[in-house]
Amino acid sequence: MTLAYIGFGANLGAREETVQRAVELLGAESGVDLVGVSSFSETDPVGMVDQPRFLNAAAALETELGPRALLDVLLDLERRLGRVRDGTRWGPRVVDLDLLVYGDEIVEEPGLRVPHPRLHERRFALEPLAELDPDLVIPGRGSVSELLAHLD
Repeated sequence: MTLAYIGFGANLGAREETVQRAVELLGAESGVDLVGVSSFSETDPVGMVDQPRFLNAAAALETELGPRALLDVLLDLERRLGRVRDGTRWGPRVVDLDLLVYGDEIVEEPGLRVPHPRLHERRFALEPLAELDPDLVIPGRGSVSELLAHLD
């Protein structure tokens, strides 16, 4: 079993209900054991700033799925919850599920980069991780608490 961390975000529709449902659906997946979920926090958008605020959270899970299979589960859950990918980068979305960390692995494949490539510079993703485990080490980057300190 590998300890992985997932980021959740939503800024359209019933955000809290959608994120909560995403957590529930992920926890019900075969090969996934939900270990913990951070509190939900409202954050400003990054990139395309002219859009509604986001609701963000993170979850820790133990999984027997490999990183690609776990990503496939996340993308399937997004579709099931109504996300349509139209090619707009950093735009508004009903739900966003990101594979942030997968054990101590660094993965660089087409369509899959772990740790998440911009995780170390995104407070909205680091703060929920810090709530779950402030000593969590982001492979190749350092601990979550150190990364947050550098953002100040």
